[in-house]
Amino acid sequence: MHKVMLGRTGIESSYLSIGTGTVGGGNESNQTRLGHSELVELFGYAHDKGVTAIDCADSYGSHPHVADHVRAVGRDNVFIATKTGAKDAEKARADIARYLTELDTDRLDVVLMHGMGHSNWPADRRPVMDVLSEFKRQGVIGAVGVSCHDHGALRSAADADWVDFVLARINYDGVRMDGSPEEIVATLRRTHAAGKAVCGMKIVGQGPLVEQYRDAIKYVYDLDCVDMMTIGMESRAEVDANVACIEELHGAVPPPAAVATEGLRA
Repeated sequence: MHKVMLGRTGIESSYLSIGTGTVGGGNESNQTRLGHSELVELFGYAHDKGVTAIDCADSYGSHPHVADHVRAVGRDNVFIATKTGAKDAEKARADIARYLTELDTDRLDVVLMHGMGHSNWPADRRPVMDVLSEFKRQGVIGAVGVSCHDHGALRSAADADWVDFVLARINYDGVRMDGSPEEIVATLRRTHAAGKAVCGMKIVGQGPLVEQYRDAIKYVYDLDCVDMMTIGMESRAEVDANVACIEELHGAVPPPAAVATEGLRA
C-alpha cells in the first residue's frame, strides 16, 4: 500500500485507512462489535498489508482497540485520526486529555470536529477550534479539521483557513452523500486547491455499492482532489479485496485476486 502526503500538513499516511465507525454510535460500531481481540487482530492484519492508518472517533468506542494495536506495532508506525463531538472549550480540552490516555499516546495525528451539519460551524465551534489549535501549537495534535455531513458545512470547510484536513462523503452514486457527486467533487476540488488534505469516506455508501466495490474505489481513486480514503473493513477478506484493488490501480504488482465479502462496508 503506497503512502501519501496530506496537503499542507507535512503528515504522511497510507492511502487506505481502516475505518472503525460502520453503523457507529453510542460507543460501538460494526468493528467494535467484532470483539476486542478480533478487531485488534484485524488491525494487525491490515497493518501487515500496508494499511497503517486508522480512522476512529470517541462515539465509535474504538480507542482501546487502537491503543492495543499501537502497543503491538509501535506508535511511529500508526497514523491515528480521531474525532470529538465537543461543542465548548471545556469539553474539547477534556476530550483530548482523555483520548491521549485511552489511546496510550502523547500525540494524535489528526483530530476532527465530528459530523458538521450546517455551514455556520466556524462561528458556532470557535471555542473548540481554539482549543484544538492550542494543542496543535504544543505538538499534541498534528492537524485539525472537520468531518462533514452537509454540503454547506463542506463548503465552509473549503473556505476556512483553520482547516487542515477534511473527511467527506464521496462515491459515484451519491449514496449517503451531501449532494450529487458532481457538486461534491467541485467543492472538494476547491478544498484541495486551498492546500487542505481530503479523505474520502462512504466509498461504497456503507453497503449499497458493495457489489461494485471495485468501481466505487476506482471512482474515488481517480479523483484529483482526494488524497486518501477510509473504508470500514470487518474481515481479512475485505482488507485483501480493498488492498488488491488499490494496488492494481496504483500500478503495483497485484496480489492474488481477492473477492469482497457481502459484509464489506465503508
